[in-house]
Amino acid sequence: MVTFDDEKEERELADVKESEEEDLIQFLAEKHGLPYINLFPLSIENDALRLVNEADARAAKLAPFAINGKKVDVAIFTPNTTTVQAALQKLTAAGYAVDLYLTSTKSLNKAWSHYQEISHATVSHAGTVDMSVNAVKEAATNIKHLADVIPQIEAVISSKEQNRISRLVETILGAAIALDASDIHIEPEESFVQLRLRLDGILQEVLKFDRATYALVNSRIKILSGLKLNLKEEAQDGRFSIDLGDKAIEIRTSLLPGAYGESIVLRLLDPKSISVPLESLGMHPLLLAAVEKEIAKPNGMLLTTGPTGSGKTTTLYAFLRKIHVPGVKIITIEDPIEYHLPGITQTQVEVAKHYTFVSGLRAALRQDPDVIMVGEIRDEETAAIAINASLTGHLVFSTLHTNNAAGTFPRLIDLGVNAKTISSAITLAMAQRLVRKLCPVCKKETSISFAGASRFEKILASLPADAQPENKTKMWIPVGCDKCNKTGYKGRTGVYEAIRADERIEKVVRENPSGREIENAARPQGIPNMMQDGILKVLTGITSLEELERVINLES
Repeated sequence: MVTFDDEKEERELADVKESEEEDLIQFLAEKHGLPYINLFPLSIENDALRLVNEADARAAKLAPFAINGKKVDVAIFTPNTTTVQAALQKLTAAGYAVDLYLTSTKSLNKAWSHYQEISHATVSHAGTVDMSVNAVKEAATNIKHLADVIPQIEAVISSKEQNRISRLVETILGAAIALDASDIHIEPEESFVQLRLRLDGILQEVLKFDRATYALVNSRIKILSGLKLNLKEEAQDGRFSIDLGDKAIEIRTSLLPGAYGESIVLRLLDPKSISVPLESLGMHPLLLAAVEKEIAKPNGMLLTTGPTGSGKTTTLYAFLRKIHVPGVKIITIEDPIEYHLPGITQTQVEVAKHYTFVSGLRAALRQDPDVIMVGEIRDEETAAIAINASLTGHLVFSTLHTNNAAGTFPRLIDLGVNAKTISSAITLAMAQRLVRKLCPVCKKETSISFAGASRFEKILASLPADAQPENKTKMWIPVGCDKCNKTGYKGRTGVYEAIRADERIEKVVRENPSGREIENAARPQGIPNMMQDGILKVLTGITSLEELERVINLES
């Protein structure tokens, strides 16, 4: 005798119907030219739901599920009913730009279930995350060290709150801000997702969490950043800001598709990190004096070089703040604008709109500037215009990709710039790196070995007598304590070198523009090179020899 399990049959029939509905909705989405969306993997934003009351949402079979400023994403079951059109007209009349997605009734029911939680939701608006009252204050209170982050995040992940994903993203951001992290890395692997924070230039592992949570975090970050939710096979870049009341921290979002999902990197642009006075950058007094002399001139070109993340932008902004007075017109062409400087005209390269460094430079010169900052010299045309600007009465700041200061001159020649013109235009060529500073609380003094002392003596031999260090027998090493997250380091400083374009340099550039010859010609200027500047910082306890060797080759 055959027995029937009615409940099982009903469940299977329901599953079939749901599957068929999803297939039908995807077909109709193509027909109507609308994107299809499945709301189950997404975090429904309560702020979006607030825009349409529950009764109207159910009557129209729609659900606002994401909001970014005045842009709202709305999932609908069908586009052409009068109730849908009426609801959308209300949103449009309220000033919202609406992006429509077709979805199933199952997805809508999932979204509607969040109406009961609306009263408990936090508010986000105008492309910003209002974290000042909740997450950031909590992070400032509870997160003092890297180890404090783990229980905070684990508690949110394991919670049953309807808005736990929003809380998780806010907790991660709050922790990064509390610890002065420059970047947040969320990296999916086959069976887990790794969260890392970049502290003082070094990535530090925080914790691993599950891939299901990652999928929701991914969607939340995309929504905040104004990115496409259903685009997973292409790189995407976006941005949003965090309003802390006294300041706004801008977040640059980068998503890169990988084998196990999209790698997410959030760069935190904190205004305080860029507000470093010229005198506090860590320049040797001889270099600082040379820089202050050159930036006080009405014309000329100062170039700084170094790899990505070496602090070039901070240095250029320090130049601008030093010379900025009401009587000076300053224009910048950047890619992108990382920090906004009051009283300075800043423009951003937009390649898609054919606004490049070249076109930006040409436009800037028509604005009667006194000072121009070009984010980077990448090609012959940009180099030619920038150099011509410096020769026609403008002060020009820019960056160039070379390994050292001496390499600036042959690099410009490689770009097609006339050697005779270079030495006339460039007043100072710099190179820089960033090293971590030893924690002042736990650093430990140690003696320098005989071999080490001899090595240091050789490196410092060419420095003038008045630039020689008093200490040549001891240095300091990292230990690690609660104040520095057990790393032994706290904060960063620059290691610099520079070459003035004097008569010796001009002669070499015209005759034999090799880096080595230029270095030899610059030696009488007495400005320490990067190796010497680094060793001086080791001997004064600013950084460690180990840290210096991490960023500079002392054997060359």
